[in-house]
Amino acid sequence: MRTESGHDLRHHGDAEVRDDGGSLVDLAVNVRADTPPVWLREHIAASLGGLAAYPDGRAARAAVAARHGLPVERVLLTAGAAEAFVLLARALKVRRPVVVHPQFTEPEAALRDAGHDVGRVLLREEDGFRLDPAAVPEDADFVVIGNPTNPTSVLHPADAIAGLARPGRVLVVDEAFMDAVPGESEALAGRVDVPGLVVLRSLTKTWGLAGLRIGYVLAAPETIEDLQRAQPLWPVSTPALAAAEACVGPRAVAEAAHAAHRIAADRAHLLAGLARLAPAGLRVAGPAQGPFVLLRLPDASAVRRRLRDLGYAVRRGDTFPGLDEEWLRLAVRDRRTTDGFLHALEQALRQ
Repeated sequence: MRTESGHDLRHHGDAEVRDDGGSLVDLAVNVRADTPPVWLREHIAASLGGLAAYPDGRAARAAVAARHGLPVERVLLTAGAAEAFVLLARALKVRRPVVVHPQFTEPEAALRDAGHDVGRVLLREEDGFRLDPAAVPEDADFVVIGNPTNPTSVLHPADAIAGLARPGRVLVVDEAFMDAVPGESEALAGRVDVPGLVVLRSLTKTWGLAGLRIGYVLAAPETIEDLQRAQPLWPVSTPALAAAEACVGPRAVAEAAHAAHRIAADRAHLLAGLARLAPAGLRVAGPAQGPFVLLRLPDASAVRRRLRDLGYAVRRGDTFPGLDEEWLRLAVRDRRTTDGFLHALEQALRQ
């Protein structure tokens, strides 16, 4: 889907590693490497014995509610966060939606598919892609922002985002990567004091479940009811429900917290290596606080092609509104993978 600005809103990182990219080292997709863990695969496999019965999401819904200290009436399970964007666009009465960019493009695509005229607030590189609340139009009745934001890796202050709430406004916060932030600082999940707040969470990124499709929405009960009415029957499969229940339990939450600290250390290692390439004109947006980084460099499209020839896939940035062909996004990987990538990037920059 190309908009009037020419951005392909349906392009995602997996396109870089499909078909002829299957043999490449993947720094294009933001799913955490080495996942899902063995214990989670075994837990999901054990659920297959119940496939003859229709899915029953009550236990998983209760587990998500308990994870965030909310009543179950404030929780809706979805087939990944992407389904939630479609439900929001189709089920709610929206007059003037606004999406804060650069960010994940699926919310705008879903709104456009539902027939909405979508406004954009473009955050600026010179401001570090930080949120400027004053840039959001006062009459916007539906505002979408990511935190931490994909692809900029910026973590906005929770108070700044909450300050966007207005009477009659739906405030959608995509926290798909929040559990990759140590301590989940700046999270709004679990808050009930922000009017119109809708928080989306994904379990596919941290747990490597992109092929299973599982996420959830946290919102006021009346909003959950509106979204639920727009869902088809049994929208989340039994294996996905089993995964949801497991991934919000105490063991998983503790494991995710440990992984978040490891990601932070691996990201620091990546950033240190990228800093050494600054003389080649490379700049990193930041400070990066997600499991990916956004960088700008001259002739990035050609560098991306050279990296493919050297065995590495990275995410092009020009499909994100607010960015152009000089931007690339890199997923944070372990140090050995990062060292190999940095060596390849140095080669690609010299060609």
